[in-house]
Amino acid sequence: MPRKIELRLAGSGGQGLVLAGIILAEAAVLFDGKNAVQTQSYGPEARGGASKSEVIISEGDIDYPKCENLDALLALTQESCNKYIGDLKPGGLVLLDEDLVHGLPDGPWEKVIRIPFTAIAREDLGKQMVANIVALGALVELTGVVTSEAIEQAVLKRVPKGTEDLNKRALNAGMEAARKAA
Repeated sequence: MPRKIELRLAGSGGQGLVLAGIILAEAAVLFDGKNAVQTQSYGPEARGGASKSEVIISEGDIDYPKCENLDALLALTQESCNKYIGDLKPGGLVLLDEDLVHGLPDGPWEKVIRIPFTAIAREDLGKQMVANIVALGALVELTGVVTSEAIEQAVLKRVPKGTEDLNKRALNAGMEAARKAA
């Protein structure tokens, strides 16, 4: 892993990407012993409008809390992809929900991976609301930004009581989908 990695998780308000960003930052800090900062932003419409969660993870100090040179963008909607892809560095990863993001804005996007996060959550796991955890599993698998043990511990610490098994299966489904897609 590079000394510092910048990630943006983008989608629609209500898709759970702010929670996914918090979980990712906690995995880094609490379970992998790294430094992390997480910020979030969403439009005034909250549910339905474009939202983002940014996470910077570093083995050293983090001097500025905003992402400026993204290593990876996870996008679960077309609107969020169009709005938030501009800060991706050359060679950065673009990770998309293949059923919800159909086109990419023009750019030098070298690494684009499409996985049906929402369909996996709905059809394989029976709960569309865990699409964020499926996507989080794929993002971690593809970037290696935190260990699989750390992300699992962080997910289990954060999800509502009684949903631990479902969320663990969602995380593993995302990791498996990423292995197949890579």
